[in-house]
Amino acid sequence: MSLSMYTASVPVFQKMLRALGAVLEKAEAHAQQHKIEPGALLQARLYPDMFPLVGQVLIATDFAKGASARLAGQEVPRYEDNEQSFAELQQRITKTLGFIDSLPREAFDAAGERAITHGAGERARHFDRGDDYLTGFVLPNFFFHVTTAYAILRHNGVPIGKRDYLGL
Repeated sequence: MSLSMYTASVPVFQKMLRALGAVLEKAEAHAQQHKIEPGALLQARLYPDMFPLVGQVLIATDFAKGASARLAGQEVPRYEDNEQSFAELQQRITKTLGFIDSLPREAFDAAGERAITHGAGERARHFDRGDDYLTGFVLPNFFFHVTTAYAILRHNGVPIGKRDYLGL
C-alpha cells in the first residue's frame, strides 16, 4: 500500500500547525509572566535578513493552505497578511486548519500526478508532478518556517523543547 498524497500532507500540516499554536501560547504566557512587550517577540528574528516571528507563522500557514488547495485542485484562499498579535496569529492558524479540514480526502486522489504551479509571474515555479511539489518544495519550506518560528522563541528564552515542537 502506498502513501497517499492526502496522508503525506494534510495530517502533517494539521499536527505541526497545532503544535505551532501551542508554542505561540507558551510564548505569549512567557511574555506576560516576564513583562516582555509581546511585540518584541513577535518581531524577533534570528538574523537581520530573516523574517520575524510573525512572518514565519504567516509563511508556514501560507504553505499549508496553498499546498493543500493546489493538491486538492481547489482555489487557494487569500489572506490579508496583517496579523500583528499572538491572538491574530492564533486566529490565522485556526482559519488555516479550518480550510484544510474542509478539503475532501478524495480530492487528493490524483494529486501525485497533477502538474502544479506555485506562485505567479517571474516567481512562478512549475512542477510536473504533485508528489515532487509536495516532497521537494512544500514540506521543506513548511518545516523551515515552523522550525524558524520555534527557534526564534527558544532563542528569546521561551521555555519550549522538542516535545513542544513535535506537539507531544
